[in-house]
Amino acid sequence: MSESKPSKPSKPSVLFVCVHNAGRSQMAAAFLARLGGDRVEVRSAGSAPAGTVNPAVVEAMAEVGVDLSAQRPKVLTHEAVRASDVVITMGCGDACPVFPGKRYLDWQLEDPAGQGVAAVRPIRDEIETRIRGLLAELLPAS
Repeated sequence: MSESKPSKPSKPSVLFVCVHNAGRSQMAAAFLARLGGDRVEVRSAGSAPAGTVNPAVVEAMAEVGVDLSAQRPKVLTHEAVRASDVVITMGCGDACPVFPGKRYLDWQLEDPAGQGVAAVRPIRDEIETRIRGLLAELLPAS
């Protein structure tokens, strides 16, 4: 006879959204995936996705051991928002759909578009700090 265990709540799902899904949202998703592992579901998208991830962002993330070279910007869909518990916007303005029952955060971060890797590094580091704080909220120590 097997014991009945209380069902574990499903893992939290986070969606990062910016306009082009080529910089800030890609860095945030990569950090959350790396630091949260299989304890959290991660998505990122853009309201007007670029063709490729910003090369300076790819370089800055490579410096901290995160490979974004195979990532591609994705279009923001209503389904992605519906499937997420937390939606973190990063300058996507009115293009982000709002659904009841979701937690929305707006992270004011400088846009790395058109900037070199030296300008991207402090943005990357700020995002990592915010991700660590978010993880502490989403996955409190047992």
